[in-house]
Amino acid sequence: MTPAEIKLKRTESLLMELIPEAISQLADARLHEVDVLDVKCSRGRSDAKVYLDPSLYDATEQSLIIKQLAKARPLIEDYIMKDQGWFRSPKLAFVFDDTFERSKNIEELFKKIAKERE
Repeated sequence: MTPAEIKLKRTESLLMELIPEAISQLADARLHEVDVLDVKCSRGRSDAKVYLDPSLYDATEQSLIIKQLAKARPLIEDYIMKDQGWFRSPKLAFVFDDTFERSKNIEELFKKIAKERE
C-alpha cells in the first residue's frame, strides 16, 4: 500500500467516526437515528461519499433525510474541520447504500437460473 493510499484510508476512517458524532449534534432528531455504513473519499480527498443504511426507511423518508443532510452539510463539515484542526474538509455527499438490495436481486437471479437448468 502506498503512502497516499494509507492517508486516504486514514481519512476515511476518521470521517467514519466524526460524521455520526456531528450528526448527533444536529437539532433535527430524525437525523440522529441515521447509521453511517461507509465513507469513500476521492483520490485527492476533496470529496467524500457517505453511505447510509436504508433498511429503516422507505423512499419518501430517504429523500427527506437526504435533503436535511444536504442542508446540514456545512455544519457537519465545520464540525470535522474544528475537531481535527484541518484547513478544509472534504465536500460530503450523502447517499443511501443499495448494494444489499442489488446483491439480493443477483442471488435471486442465480437461483432462478439454477432452477431453469434442472
